[in-house]
Amino acid sequence: MNKKLIIGLPIVLMIILISCEKKYQSPGSYENDLFAHERQEGKAYIMNKDECFDGSELVIASSDVKLADSSKGRGKSFFLYKVKSGKVLKTVRDSTVDMPMLFLSQYKLKIKNSDSMYVYLKKLEGYRFIAKDRNLKYQWLKAAPVYSVEKK
Repeated sequence: MNKKLIIGLPIVLMIILISCEKKYQSPGSYENDLFAHERQEGKAYIMNKDECFDGSELVIASSDVKLADSSKGRGKSFFLYKVKSGKVLKTVRDSTVDMPMLFLSQYKLKIKNSDSMYVYLKKLEGYRFIAKDRNLKYQWLKAAPVYSVEKK
């Protein structure tokens, strides 16, 4: 009887321990989101025209913007756009802008071929090798949508 108890007791204890649900292993059950009412998943902040103009280092009004190249499917995707001609509305860094020029965007822009648009650019950050190879100086202002130029 003593032998059965010595062998059986650890086996019974092991079965009990294995079958118990361990809530401490799943931290989701203890999670309390204090900012649930402030979170807006899937909604990005979109700047208005004045914020875009103020936040940009270079603003061009152009009807000749085309997608020149993209890295889609080759690592982190980015898009290179070519501005063949346009009117410079604001510049902070350069007194003259050589046309045609390339700029980089981290996402694909919704460009309508028939409309003239505002191009909101800031100084290129990162992308050293591409900047040197393609002579890039500017990138699209983050959170700036594509705005059409109003005809007066």
